[in-house]
Amino acid sequence: MTPEAAAAAAARPRVEGDREQEILDAALEVLAEVGYDRLTMDAVAQRAKASKATLYRRWNSKAKLVVEALARMKTTAEELPDTGDLRGDLVAAFCGMGGLTDHDTTATFGAVVTAVTTDPEFAAEFREQVVGPKSQMSRTVFERARDRGELRADLDLDLIVPALSGIVLHRVFVLGEQPDAALIERAIDQIILPAVRPQS
Repeated sequence: MTPEAAAAAAARPRVEGDREQEILDAALEVLAEVGYDRLTMDAVAQRAKASKATLYRRWNSKAKLVVEALARMKTTAEELPDTGDLRGDLVAAFCGMGGLTDHDTTATFGAVVTAVTTDPEFAAEFREQVVGPKSQMSRTVFERARDRGELRADLDLDLIVPALSGIVLHRVFVLGEQPDAALIERAIDQIILPAVRPQS
């Protein structure tokens, strides 16, 4: 790129605010339709009615674009449920919008699962910006329960925190089921709670 072209690009307004969100929403729509491997910046630009140059001014690769779109979907700490007991927190966190019963959430995960094993750039960004914060939210639920005395002293949080997601996602992607609140509650009541409670 010539110095003149670089200066012209720098002078153009940044993609931000509502326009940025429209592009991220378009990326999620294309992702859900074709999967990560077949998603292109051209397709997202067309869906968002933007130029490809506009996208590249804000995101220099499709991995960064898709990961940011996914990261915007995650629950924030302020939205994390705090019902006063572990069962209530798990039900509130994993059922409903953004949880494991949300078809959009599981479909989006399915759209990127192969990329995690085949695209190192995407995998690194996805683990850092999407999986990491999501795991920390789940860990916070169990840490609160530990502080309330609901967990046994020797519990390994590194093992138990991802357990519920692992159980449900296995049923989705291996068994072909679409989870509902009843499945989540059965997994909580029959597997998670018996595993974490203090021995009487």
